[in-house]
Amino acid sequence: MMKYLVCILSFFLFGTLSLNAQQQRYGFVDTSYILDHVPDYKSAQDQLNEISAKWQSEIESVYLEIKNLHAKLRKDQVFLSPELRSKKEKEILQKEALAQKLQNQYFGQNGALYKKRQDLVRPIQDDIYDAIKEIAKAGNYGMIIDKANGPTIIYSNNKFDLSDKVLYKLGIRVNKQ
Repeated sequence: MMKYLVCILSFFLFGTLSLNAQQQRYGFVDTSYILDHVPDYKSAQDQLNEISAKWQSEIESVYLEIKNLHAKLRKDQVFLSPELRSKKEKEILQKEALAQKLQNQYFGQNGALYKKRQDLVRPIQDDIYDAIKEIAKAGNYGMIIDKANGPTIIYSNNKFDLSDKVLYKLGIRVNKQ
């Protein structure tokens, strides 16, 4: 009798676990696709590209000055006293240090461009994440996978692509053709 009861309880337990596993849903999104359809993201990218080009131009002008100073020093080298030549070389080194400092300040690991990108893009990414989280909870999805970066998915059925739902949740309507 005890074996019979254990069998019934085991069957019931495994049946319940199997039922829960069947209810678990999986979906994927393509964040690149989503970002391509978010107007605020395009605007942020345009701003970042404009700022980046301005800063790059500033750095390139300093390097052009350095190049001209080198050329002038080579041309005038025979006419300069050792003290004056040393002074000109120090001036070039200072300009090179300035160029390097500007490059790090603007484009370094925690530079101004990184901070500006955080200011402009982070709120958009947070909105997308919140929309994905709401869709996942409402749709009883156990996992949402981002297929945008790298070959992490070998096969995916498009019926599970939630990208358009995320855009819809963000208030963006995409016309499929």
